[in-house]
Amino acid sequence: MSELVLVTGGAGFIGSHLVGGLLSAGYRVRVLDNFSTGHRENLAPVLDEIELLEGDVCDPAAVERAVAGVTFVLHQAALPSVPRSIKDPLLSDRTNVGGTVAVLDAARRARVERVVYASSSSVYGDSPTLPKHEDMTPQPKSPYAVSKLAGEHYLRVFYDTYGLETVALRYFNVFGPRQDPTSQYSGVIARFCMAALAGQPCTIFGDGAHTRDFTYVTNVVQANLAALTAPAAQAAGRVMNVACGDQITLLELVATLGDLVGRELPVEFAAARPGDILHSRADIERARRVLGYETAVTFREGLDRTLAWYEARPA
Repeated sequence: MSELVLVTGGAGFIGSHLVGGLLSAGYRVRVLDNFSTGHRENLAPVLDEIELLEGDVCDPAAVERAVAGVTFVLHQAALPSVPRSIKDPLLSDRTNVGGTVAVLDAARRARVERVVYASSSSVYGDSPTLPKHEDMTPQPKSPYAVSKLAGEHYLRVFYDTYGLETVALRYFNVFGPRQDPTSQYSGVIARFCMAALAGQPCTIFGDGAHTRDFTYVTNVVQANLAALTAPAAQAAGRVMNVACGDQITLLELVATLGDLVGRELPVEFAAARPGDILHSRADIERARRVLGYETAVTFREGLDRTLAWYEARPA
């Protein structure tokens, strides 16, 4: 019998891609989601192949049921978005920190073998040093970033104190199919793809010169699968960047998207948002060394795939 993996937040954008990747790799999959930001339709193609539990990671009883009999946990459940956390820091903390502690505590009591945690490049803040490497001192600029960093610290404590194997993956600007473009907290690529297809302007907060290490979701799936089974001596208790190691401005993003749709896209500029980071690029050498991670899908190829998905998506 194949090992059972719990994906918290498995109905979300990244979580649902992880579910598909796990099934393709031969794992059995259980999903815990409260559908506050995830969508049931993300799991529609695989509902007959998974066990779906509706519940909240902040509810210890729900988490205890979810981890029963599980070998690994991919902990994706969180309230994403810097602006959302600035608007409601208490909710961000309660979900992202409290939910993570609940998952870790239930996992160690259930003798789960390993927990892999979705952290964020936002923990680095706006240090001018590039690329960002894992040994840098974090300088979070938002409640969301603080909550993700707190989760990393809890993972390390649960490894050191209880022997629960943990791995934290710092995602850099993940994009791809199933990212919700209708939410005010959605990623920039989802919003720009929909604007391009609708013939509307792409709204850039700031001057468009700030940079991101855009990472197609397939690369994140690859890193998570590798993190499940990487040797404990190299991986347990550690943090690793997951990205492409590239640096792309928002203006370059608009230009590439325009090239893919075959026309120049109009741009509207708005005031920069509080908590936004100016420049980001990852050093991915640790993930290469420990996980055997390599970029499977480039930025342009991923953008082309994402655009095609939104184009085929029903209105």
